[in-house]
Amino acid sequence: RSGEWPIRARTLMIQGTSSSVGKSVLTAALCRIFARRGLRVAPFKAQNMALNSFVTPRGEEMGRAQAVQASAAGREPEVEMNPVLLKPEGHSRSQVILMGRPWKTLSAGDYYACREILWASVAASFEKLAGENDLLLVEGAGSPAEINLKKSEIVNMRVARTFGCPVLLAGDIDRGGVFASLTGTLALLDDEEKALVKGFLINKFRGDVKLLEPGLEMLSGLTGGRPVLGVIPWLKNLAVAQEDSVYLEENRSSGATGGVDIAVIKFPRISNYDDFDPLALEEGVSLRFVDRPEDLGKPHAVILPGSKTTLEDLAWLRRSGFDGLLAALVLSGSSLAGICGGYQMLGRRISDPLGVEGASGGGNGLGFLPGETLFESSKETTRVTGATVPGEGFPGSRPLAVEGYEIHMGRTVLPRGARPLLSLGGGRTDGAVSAGGRIWGTYLHGIFDNGEFREEWLRSLGRAEPGKALPLREIREQAFERLADEVEAVLDMKALERIIGL
Repeated sequence: RSGEWPIRARTLMIQGTSSSVGKSVLTAALCRIFARRGLRVAPFKAQNMALNSFVTPRGEEMGRAQAVQASAAGREPEVEMNPVLLKPEGHSRSQVILMGRPWKTLSAGDYYACREILWASVAASFEKLAGENDLLLVEGAGSPAEINLKKSEIVNMRVARTFGCPVLLAGDIDRGGVFASLTGTLALLDDEEKALVKGFLINKFRGDVKLLEPGLEMLSGLTGGRPVLGVIPWLKNLAVAQEDSVYLEENRSSGATGGVDIAVIKFPRISNYDDFDPLALEEGVSLRFVDRPEDLGKPHAVILPGSKTTLEDLAWLRRSGFDGLLAALVLSGSSLAGICGGYQMLGRRISDPLGVEGASGGGNGLGFLPGETLFESSKETTRVTGATVPGEGFPGSRPLAVEGYEIHMGRTVLPRGARPLLSLGGGRTDGAVSAGGRIWGTYLHGIFDNGEFREEWLRSLGRAEPGKALPLREIREQAFERLADEVEAVLDMKALERIIGL
């Protein structure tokens, strides 16, 4: 190996010709494929830019995609799997989560000036995982051919060069131009980087692969004999969480029609939109992401999701005219729910005197729930368990067990006599519910992962026939097995094992 660090684990790195070519899902597939062969496998992504995040058992925040990959490998997520997480806040600024904790909010220029500080954590995390595992499956970000950023990047070829990772370059054929993208990306790498690229993966293929074979041979001829190790088919209804905002743009609806209609307001800085995957997977439920008032219609329920910039997204909601529509829908009998930032918006007031989210200030909430939120400098990141508080209407007359995780800066206080949604033990409560239960909010991400809670809410919306109410972990397990089966069936596993050195 040409890397600078002594390591135990074998490695394989998946890089891509661009964002959203399927790197995260392919890495998850490989995690499951090799884990079920008896290897101790860990995912790794040096730097992730995403507003979907997860909380580890130690209360550390990391990218959601690496948490999913860890689950595919049969592992608890560890913050070392994603040491640097960037959470965009707008105006070319991002909150930097370093080793699971908020570090700084930086502009793009300031971020690149700090790259060596961040790289120290990347290298230490890689070494730790490499010393504890048989195989590290490493994911890149975007494209390694962003030549304007090559000197400052810490997630693509710098990782591959330093640790001697063999690289597979993935391209999305469904977008078109996959042969040009793969060939062009390789051409823009320097000689040392090219030597690390051992082959290609072509993703999201629809049709007869035999018609593609002449192109595969030509691609190999144009790239020094590098093989295509697999043509992965387009996989429909794949219940594996996606991290990239491009995915949200391209998949704005679950595709279901009829039954229960649920609209999620797509804020400009929407976060943790995979909270709603369990609803999209339910039969007889149509889930839509809506960013224009004219598309809202008359759904059975509207959800205000999480937001990285709660006050800015609340102002956008009002400018767009959604506030009046929400009031009219509630009067006509629709349900209204809020998760995290959406829960804060449903309250009476939000105050940010320290400028935690940007400029200091505050303003009135939508007033559907009685809570008042105060932003503080500390960030709550914790895994929690609890149960619903029984009451009139939703969530019903018996407590329903729930678990999830909190990621938020604000603290919401209810007035005396207000009804909380959840009891978390130790005298703590979370969320709020209106009289009758049609309006509710919570800080818990993953609330819909809980089968009984999800089913009870859908029943309150008029769902005619109950579903199976499977916890999301069971749905994900089935999805991981299907994903691994489908991908392994089209991979040249013997060639892949030789590349890895197994």
